[in-house]
Amino acid sequence: MTTSEYCTQCPECSANLIQDYSKGEFICERCGYVAMDGVYDFGRESNATDFEEKSKNTRASGSTSLALHDYGLRTEIASGSKDYAGKSIDYQMAEQMNNIRKWHIRSRIVSPQERRLSNVLTKINETCAAMSLPKLLVETAAMLYRNYENMQEAKGKSIACMAAATIYLACKKCRVVRSLDEIVAATGVTEQDRSSVKLASKYYRMMVMEMSAFSEEASAAQETTTATPQQQQQAPVAMAIDHYISKLSNMAKIDTKVERLAIDIAHKTNDRMLADGKAPNGLAAAYIYVSSILLGINILQRDVSSLSGVTEVTIRNRCKDMLTGFKLTVTVKPQARPNHLA
Repeated sequence: MTTSEYCTQCPECSANLIQDYSKGEFICERCGYVAMDGVYDFGRESNATDFEEKSKNTRASGSTSLALHDYGLRTEIASGSKDYAGKSIDYQMAEQMNNIRKWHIRSRIVSPQERRLSNVLTKINETCAAMSLPKLLVETAAMLYRNYENMQEAKGKSIACMAAATIYLACKKCRVVRSLDEIVAATGVTEQDRSSVKLASKYYRMMVMEMSAFSEEASAAQETTTATPQQQQQAPVAMAIDHYISKLSNMAKIDTKVERLAIDIAHKTNDRMLADGKAPNGLAAAYIYVSSILLGINILQRDVSSLSGVTEVTIRNRCKDMLTGFKLTVTVKPQARPNHLA
């Protein structure tokens, strides 16, 4: 008798078998013969229909997260005034449980490095939640900071500025257009404190220089044999100009054809001499302004500059660089007049 026949039929009367999940046995439905015992159950734990019932029946924790300093593998002592039977506990026992809960939280962080890691990751989670950033970006920012913490000591650095620089680098990697000013403002720093933006930009440059291996351009530079070691170490994290043009177009509620023409001009004028050392939001504003002029749509430089965060002089300079460095040819197609019948 094969194993499949043994598992599906009774060896005494060849009847079907019934599996008892509570005891791990296969029992004959006709004669009651125990065909197999001690069987492992590899099926689902429960047939829960909603999340609350599934969370009650589960026996293991959820997936780990890099955004938590202990990866989410921890035990929480719940706060309550009743025991497992539903009876109220006395005052002394409640005070003892509060003390145990407090020292349990403190014992999870035993070193200054873990305390700094916990503070920065907590700030990253709060800032990303305030900006409604996706979960993928939060995990990416946590991974970047952990890698930076392993490569270089982050002692003495500002927690808010370090979290802002890490989120800004994660936005570059995940192709999410967010300015450093927006991220610093989301951390709770006032607009008058411009030193925080400068400090966050300094931390961002340090992270890019230290973790150039995580950037896409550095990976491409390592694959090529013509790249020098200095180029491999100093390859910055860049982002396509399309994202900035789309963001400004959505914020300004500009017509879609202006956005498409601006992206088309940006692709045709893709040159290092035009983009190196220039703010991408200023270039995007210049592309949108030139496209609106070519299409005959009235858009003021003041409106575009206020949304992009650059001055009107910057937009005019970028337009001048674009028009002097490249030659734009405009082809006008004649429109056929409709024939009016008498």
